[in-house]
Amino acid sequence: MAQQTPQQIQPAASASEFAGQPFVHDAILAIWAPSFVASRPDGDIAAPVDGFYHGDRRFLSSLRISADGAHLTATNSALESADRATFDAVLRGVAQLTPDPAVALRRDRSVEPGRFRETVTVHNSGSLEAHFTLGITAESDFAAMDAVKSGARTPLAGPRDEGDGLAWVSNGNRMTLTARVHGPTDPDSIPAPVSVDGTRGSWAFTIALSPGETWTCTLEGLAESAAPTPFAPAAREDRPWADLQLASADSDFARLVAQSEQDLARLLLADPEAPGDLFVGAGAPWYLTLFGRDSLWTARMLLPLGTELAAGTLRTLARRQGRAVVSATEEQPGKILHEVRAEAQETEDGTRLPAQYYGTIDATPLWICLLHDAWRWGMPAEEVAALLPHLEAALNWLVEYGDPDGDGLLEYIDSTGTGLANQGWKDSGDSVRFRDGSLATPPIALCEVQAYAHEAAVSGATLLDAFDRPGGDRYRDWAAHLREAFRRGFWATDEHGRYPAIALDTDKRPVDAVTSGLGHLLGTGLLDDDEERLIADRLLSPGLSDAFGLRTYATGNGGYNPLGYHVGSVWPHDTAVAVHGLARAGYPDQARHLAENLIAAGPAFDSRLPELFAGTARSESSRPAPYPASCRPQAWAAAASVALLQALLGLDADVPAGRVSIQPVASRLLPLTVTGLRIAGHELSVSVAADGSARTHTAAPVEVYALAPDTLPPAPDAA
Repeated sequence: MAQQTPQQIQPAASASEFAGQPFVHDAILAIWAPSFVASRPDGDIAAPVDGFYHGDRRFLSSLRISADGAHLTATNSALESADRATFDAVLRGVAQLTPDPAVALRRDRSVEPGRFRETVTVHNSGSLEAHFTLGITAESDFAAMDAVKSGARTPLAGPRDEGDGLAWVSNGNRMTLTARVHGPTDPDSIPAPVSVDGTRGSWAFTIALSPGETWTCTLEGLAESAAPTPFAPAAREDRPWADLQLASADSDFARLVAQSEQDLARLLLADPEAPGDLFVGAGAPWYLTLFGRDSLWTARMLLPLGTELAAGTLRTLARRQGRAVVSATEEQPGKILHEVRAEAQETEDGTRLPAQYYGTIDATPLWICLLHDAWRWGMPAEEVAALLPHLEAALNWLVEYGDPDGDGLLEYIDSTGTGLANQGWKDSGDSVRFRDGSLATPPIALCEVQAYAHEAAVSGATLLDAFDRPGGDRYRDWAAHLREAFRRGFWATDEHGRYPAIALDTDKRPVDAVTSGLGHLLGTGLLDDDEERLIADRLLSPGLSDAFGLRTYATGNGGYNPLGYHVGSVWPHDTAVAVHGLARAGYPDQARHLAENLIAAGPAFDSRLPELFAGTARSESSRPAPYPASCRPQAWAAAASVALLQALLGLDADVPAGRVSIQPVASRLLPLTVTGLRIAGHELSVSVAADGSARTHTAAPVEVYALAPDTLPPAPDAA
């Protein structure tokens, strides 16, 4: 999810002339993929990023309500569910006998694929009759998402009066908006007459309300695309996991899990080639589509909720797995793609990504890891077996294509000159740096990618053995050589000791910045016990972890910026990966510390964690600052809450071996009760007492081992 590099950003002559990616941190977003409405906290669609979107295109760019002769003052907004938001306001000065507001207005907005509905209700609670004119105006620009994201202005389309509403048409795309009115004494709604003035369509309503009366207008918006969107919406009942219910001593965490589960359900999309296969779109507004890396990590984090999402994600990506060498898209045989869009994406810095783009170094090993982990969580053997040819192709890609110079490590370079300069998850142009802040020169071998590749090769070999397929020894040997190559090349030293560099550059020099990439190495088998201990200690150093989560880039590095996309911000999924790795590696206290820092960020974002936020130290502020252009909701940020839950429960599954283990970490979450977890298609419920003792129940054909926690939580007065 790339940003411009510093070299590509040209300073504006003045602040008023600055144009670029619009900010979305204060947008209220109601979503049902592939559609969403983004608006101001007062309900108006009025800012550069606001609009009604469907399939990477903005169908309505403005929708405003005004009250003639009155000051319309917003008083409240609430996200009632992932696909519904409400906005409250008062009409100051209308029918007031005292300083108390008398007339209130509410907008109740809901979204479903391809349409939205907004009910505007005005109620007079005063003792005087209210008289005023209510105006509603709307505009459409049919802007493509890449144009909106770059801050470019798209000409407005002209509306036309169709008798029962407004319609805009452009290049075969069509947007219609109708309004129907219920008067205070009229139970039947009637279409309201419209007015068209240039690029704007409007309604004007003369309203008279006696005390206690209510006036209602219902707006209906419908988007019709000239071409089908790449992926289909999921039906309301299609959520591929059970109803997750959590009761915790930490109410912030319980709210975080509940909101995350709602958002993930509304980010679901279906593969049109197999509508039963669901995956999670990466996030809104910018990335509401299939992203290999994001969708895979999301499905992996959600495995405690069942294997159906993992299976759908694996199959959707397998259908699009690379089959040939195609330089323009960076496709290669066996490679898992980066993203799929309705059309090519272009930005002002010269980046051009084809509609189906393969420029990623990590999606292929992550696909293998997900298949292996889903098998361990109980994905049916016949479904795993059906994907084994794709597994073999992906493993072969690691060896034959992922390591083009034959040094035993995976590296990348943008071969097109117009694609992503960096092709790991930190894919902005300035993300891979030395400690002094200077940029690394590609080809680049990232530390976390070596960990993914090692785990993928060993896990893939295990699957081949389990299903009586040849080749396991080849990939175990390859993983062993990668492990040694990593040990020889990646370790750097500073005043605090040894640590793995973020990457190797084109000259095989360690790119020695201290970064969150360390957390991705734990529990993958790449490191020995002593090396994992060094990383566990480093992750808890103040430069990385004294924020509301794990910083992407330590404060002591040159070029550190708490609002830098990958050079100082906190990404919830990144923190969750580190928490999970610490728990797997046997460092529960460190895992708890990072997890509780991230959970503490939830209230600042109304329990809807964004893609990333500022890496401000907790000692400097009681709440983290938003990153202004961050997606929210975002798939792997939402899935992070389930990953934290799994890590703090110490929950591990090995259905082929017939066992599940749980070893809770002493934390603020306790006592804790969870229902809706699933293992091998059966529900798993867990209850953990304040002392860390656990009780479980499942009908799955496994033995459940509840292990004693390493430490007990402190007494309430010992904090």
